[in-house]
Amino acid sequence: MAEVVLKNIGKKFDDHQVINNLNLLIGDGEFVTLLGPSGCGKTTLLRMIAGLETVDNGDLIVGGKRYNDIPPRERRIAMVFQSYALFPHMTVRANILFGLKIQKVSPTRMQEKLEWVIAMLGLQDLEDRLPKEISGGQRQRVALARALVLDPDVLLLDEPLSNLDAALREMAMEELKRIHRQVGKTIIYVTHNQVEAMTMSERIALLSGGELEQYDEPRYVYDRPETMFSAQFIGSPAINFIDGVIAQKENQIGIDSRIGFLLLDKERFGRAGEFTGRKVKVGIRPQNISYLEHRAARRYSDTSLTITVELIESLGDRSLIVGKVSDEITVRFLITREADIALDQEVRIFIDGRRLHLFDPRTQKNIFAARRKTSGE
Repeated sequence: MAEVVLKNIGKKFDDHQVINNLNLLIGDGEFVTLLGPSGCGKTTLLRMIAGLETVDNGDLIVGGKRYNDIPPRERRIAMVFQSYALFPHMTVRANILFGLKIQKVSPTRMQEKLEWVIAMLGLQDLEDRLPKEISGGQRQRVALARALVLDPDVLLLDEPLSNLDAALREMAMEELKRIHRQVGKTIIYVTHNQVEAMTMSERIALLSGGELEQYDEPRYVYDRPETMFSAQFIGSPAINFIDGVIAQKENQIGIDSRIGFLLLDKERFGRAGEFTGRKVKVGIRPQNISYLEHRAARRYSDTSLTITVELIESLGDRSLIVGKVSDEITVRFLITREADIALDQEVRIFIDGRRLHLFDPRTQKNIFAARRKTSGE
């Protein structure tokens, strides 16, 4: 196991800056996900840690040692690729043991490691099969087994679940969490899938345009987004954004918007006074808007309004409602499937003021979200 420290890491391809002075601290034995859209630099960053791409500037430190100029084969790092990169002409056994043979490990030790990893990953009775003779989920486990037998300090996983169907992906996520608990390796996982990141990670490093947008535990990235990008990228269905101005009406401080006066929770009520008159982008997650008939008792910070139902999308156990407040403004919210709501129906909804996110339209930063100190800082 090893702590991974990235200090002012930069990477350029021709005139395109892929990674821009990025700083990141990944704790010893931690499971961290590099999350972001295609082209944000997450795979490039992973390849730099593996030694498959050079570091143009900054310092890459693993286990207290500077890794910038260490060749890939000498790094105590193993990587599982998106394609699994198994040798098609080799059996499962030969694929798993390939790295150990290159290292000239003794046959006795190789057999011990093979038996350990086969049992842990449930690959019994598959040792003599070729990759084409096993399923996608099994190939993924073979690739993982080949990495684990090398006993790396750091395990890098580059979208290893992207080739699996939904059911297998869910099982594989559970397996990876279990494996991490068993082996205790530092794991750096790359994905563009927020569900994978939220489900498995101890911390998420959210990237955009080669820069770090937010680095925190999954629940804080969701509950306390530091930027509009964080709020927009994390969470499904997509967050609602509405223009507003922080204002005072009678004895209440809230957001004056085109859908009405939105009340804030008591925790932020006092702090909001210093921002009176400031323009903001209000972020409201669909999960924090509810059908009024489902609300037995209202909180101080709840705001109710009337919408006209435009679209109803079934999500299985719930439905996503898209409603129109005016000719230009729509909001999205969720209801249980038992609710009897029809298209064009006018319904009353309420918004949970505790979960309003206020962003500066110019900087796109959350005006209330002071950066949270996390472990290792």
